[in-house]
Amino acid sequence: MIRTAILPVMEKRIPALTPELKITDFKKSLKFYTTLAGFDIEYERPEDEFAMLSKGDAWIMIESISDKSRIMKAGALEYPFGRGMHFQIQVEDVQSLYDTFKSNSHPIFSEMEDKWYRTGETEGGNRQFWVQDPDGYMLRFYQDLGSRPFQK
Repeated sequence: MIRTAILPVMEKRIPALTPELKITDFKKSLKFYTTLAGFDIEYERPEDEFAMLSKGDAWIMIESISDKSRIMKAGALEYPFGRGMHFQIQVEDVQSLYDTFKSNSHPIFSEMEDKWYRTGETEGGNRQFWVQDPDGYMLRFYQDLGSRPFQK
């Protein structure tokens, strides 16, 4: 769903940490995030090839690498971008999102799985899968499975 300017964005609570992803093709990335991944456009500046996107409580910014953009880079930008990090994004229905990627023939980096992670004396469960966006940023979409006692 693409949201238009119903409310000024400043009336919303933007998360304290909102990554900005530098991208090579604004239209292709915007289509990926809105059509496949189901993000909403909070606002965009097409003239700057920039958009603020949200999916539930997860927010990101995308901006094209161009003469117009202010690029803060510590090294060469080569595919895949964001090497060594990934973005974990909680969703309400991970299976439907997974099915959307599959039905659109988008490559799945790591297939759907249930994974339990120890968090002290308990384990938290995720149903999750991994994909890469058009520039190679790694996204892990997950649905919370709750918690259970840790069994040694």
